[in-house]
Amino acid sequence: MMEQFKDVNRRKSKHKEKLNIAMFGQKRIPSREGGVEIVVEELCTRMVAQGHNVTCYNRGGHHVSGSEYDSKRLKEYKGIRLKTVPTIEKKGLAAVSSSFFAALCCAFGRYDIVHIHAEGPAFFVWLPKLFGKKVIVTIHGLDWQREKWKSGFGSKFIHHGEKNAVKYADEIIVLSKGVQDYFEKEYGRKTVFIPNGVNRPKIQEAELITEKYGLEKDSYILFLGRLVPEKGIRYLVEAFKNVKTDKKLVIAGGSSDTDSFMNELKDSAKDDDRIIFTGFVQGQILKELYSNAYVYTLPSDLEGMPLSLLEAMSYGNCCLVSDIPECTEVVEDKALVFKKSDVNDLFTKIQKACDHPEMVMKMKNQAADFICAKYNWDEVVKETMKLYRRK
Repeated sequence: MMEQFKDVNRRKSKHKEKLNIAMFGQKRIPSREGGVEIVVEELCTRMVAQGHNVTCYNRGGHHVSGSEYDSKRLKEYKGIRLKTVPTIEKKGLAAVSSSFFAALCCAFGRYDIVHIHAEGPAFFVWLPKLFGKKVIVTIHGLDWQREKWKSGFGSKFIHHGEKNAVKYADEIIVLSKGVQDYFEKEYGRKTVFIPNGVNRPKIQEAELITEKYGLEKDSYILFLGRLVPEKGIRYLVEAFKNVKTDKKLVIAGGSSDTDSFMNELKDSAKDDDRIIFTGFVQGQILKELYSNAYVYTLPSDLEGMPLSLLEAMSYGNCCLVSDIPECTEVVEDKALVFKKSDVNDLFTKIQKACDHPEMVMKMKNQAADFICAKYNWDEVVKETMKLYRRK
């Protein structure tokens, strides 16, 4: 009986034990440069609130959308220790160099857990492992499939990162069932499915966006994300140009690494004054854009787990998404869906949404409750902590 009592106490104290946690793979926090940055901030702030010591290794260099969006380098943010690592500022080398130095710091630092985000940074998983650290890798998507890494060194490096994660990581977290199946089939490797979470936001009136872009409630269709080919924005612009509506199409987001794709999009949209490019957005403008959209659309060919889609639904938006599993798993039957890469089908669905406000209203009314009940950050942290402590 006494032994059982001791065992229960041991288990309790194990769960109270404070951990020293290091994270890298994000560009930097605080930042909205991409989904990874938002995930890392949400996890870390909650872990700090539970009493754990958390250090994030941030990249040096400029904001992905341009130096005008750079923010002050901080040493601490909401209780998270921030360390900036040396970074070679060249396309493809920024992630490699910063991940190497971050892995080195984690290997020599006094950490119980090293949590690596994304496949490229996971290339260096062996380094902290060599020094006896417990290493967790979160796969945010199969990044080697992305357009900008399609050829040459980038794709090979990222693919190797995936293989190193399989070989050396103590645990691998995946954000979608599709990616979980992929790891099982490709490598026979078991992974743990822990999707992202979402917070319920406060809906904002249209003020700044009216002043700046002439936008009012329900007067526009919104795309919000990085302007990269795999997000399907080409199809969106092509489809929208044929839609008969007074509504605007707002494309909100900065370019990633290069402006050539953004320039191609602007060129394609130049004869339609209903299409507005806002550039990278954050803060109040971002909240107002989400709060007042008629429809939010994510026409992606490729996604990990689309945080912007979770956010859009949490604001009570009617969403229109491509039929890739990473989107349909999220929305179930609570959104409009079109056939991936199919401009005609996308046009038909946008036109239908513009012609049937009652259908859009029905989707809006159920979106927020559905998504906030399904994806919860506190639950995500609880499951992640379980994994950290798994023997």
